[in-house]
Amino acid sequence: MSARVLMVQGCTSDAGKSTLVAALCRWLHRQGIAVAPFKPQNMALNSAVTVDGGEIGRAQALQAQACGLEPQTDFNPVLLKPNSDTGAQVIVHGQPVATLDAVGYHAFKATAFKAVLASHERLVERFDVVLVEGAGSPAEINLRANDIANMGYAEAVDCAVILVADIDRGGVFAHLVGTLALLSASERARVAGVVINRFRGDLALLQPGLEWLERETGKPVLGVLPYLHGLQLDAEDAVPRNAPQKPQAQLRVVVPVLPRISNHTDIDALLAHPQVDVRLIGPGQTPPPCDLILLPGSKSTRCDLQWLRTHGWDAAIARHLRYGGKLLGICGGLQMLGTHLHDPDGIEGAAGSSPGLGWLPLQTTLQPHKQLHRVHGRLLLGDAGVSGYEIHCGISSGAALARPLLQLDDGRTDGAISDDGQVLGTYVHGVFDHPQALGHGPVWRRPRHWILQRCAKPAWNVWPIRCTRIWIPPH
Repeated sequence: MSARVLMVQGCTSDAGKSTLVAALCRWLHRQGIAVAPFKPQNMALNSAVTVDGGEIGRAQALQAQACGLEPQTDFNPVLLKPNSDTGAQVIVHGQPVATLDAVGYHAFKATAFKAVLASHERLVERFDVVLVEGAGSPAEINLRANDIANMGYAEAVDCAVILVADIDRGGVFAHLVGTLALLSASERARVAGVVINRFRGDLALLQPGLEWLERETGKPVLGVLPYLHGLQLDAEDAVPRNAPQKPQAQLRVVVPVLPRISNHTDIDALLAHPQVDVRLIGPGQTPPPCDLILLPGSKSTRCDLQWLRTHGWDAAIARHLRYGGKLLGICGGLQMLGTHLHDPDGIEGAAGSSPGLGWLPLQTTLQPHKQLHRVHGRLLLGDAGVSGYEIHCGISSGAALARPLLQLDDGRTDGAISDDGQVLGTYVHGVFDHPQALGHGPVWRRPRHWILQRCAKPAWNVWPIRCTRIWIPPH
């Protein structure tokens, strides 16, 4: 078997590449076609754990679900997780291999591309169709040399490309024409057509622009996709925005928006719950009264711990607990709750130690080997089912662990609860995704398959059959 390969590239970041690939994956899967997602190189702070204990971008995990597949490391062979303004942890085939700055990674790209092509070869032998997502824009002039994420990959494997642009942000015609103009002749030739995403209004008013675009570029407009509200698909980087306030909410949650926040998708389930009001608090904002302060994960825990202190969160947390509120730390947030955080090897930045917030008697040492597990278990407070994943380099120890928060199905325990029950911590991301974790009331989050169907329907309504026949094998 040798798969047909189609790549979706975007004129900008957040143009809708991930959603379009997920939608097409879902449509093809429902036609009975063996389809797989692929992203050669991803840069994201939110990641997912594969069945074999690797780490990939959350978008590829979602796209795998759209294909009816478990997440696999081949779906995202190179993952970059920024840990500073100039450096990132480099993850190849699911495992961290180095922490590099931009210059170091540029030199590493030849090795990274070998990993990309190896994964590509395995996928095209196993599936009928491989749907590939690009990264950012293919027209970034300063990144064109040794590109492995966009046209560099497309040229190497000789695949067709669909170019998607977001009309909602404005300038869609300039984005499309400008991007095509900045491509080389061979790159332009492999662009099979363009898609306009997030359109609102009367399509008839857009039609003259579409006709001009086809004349100007010589590329067909393959579809215009509507703006879909409330999809609640996992974000890779952008921190979710505050939802409208819910005055009748039964649970009020406050979350500090850390500079290096990681796997903030833990917040998504809370934002979606009709009885939970979530306030995301940035620099200079005063935390409002609440029931729960949630400290999220971090890619640079000691730096974000210092940020909390600089912005007065240590005093705000003390005041919150004094008046009976609760405090939950997830992953890096759990590490912050302890007495000390040690990074002797400089895993997340400069080597050294930092005092923690001191709300739990535990200390954490960061180690080079990353813990990657998918877990199922029970929340010991209330005996509710939970499922999620672990992604962390820290090993915690101390008296706090004698009173765990979770009992896992593999026999381990996880997390900690303070003696007074006010302070809780866990290494498990996704604990709120299980409805039982927030109570046994009505199911408050639509199943993920419903969301995938919703984003897929517009794609298959506008996608011309004449275009799909170019690259979808007979079935």
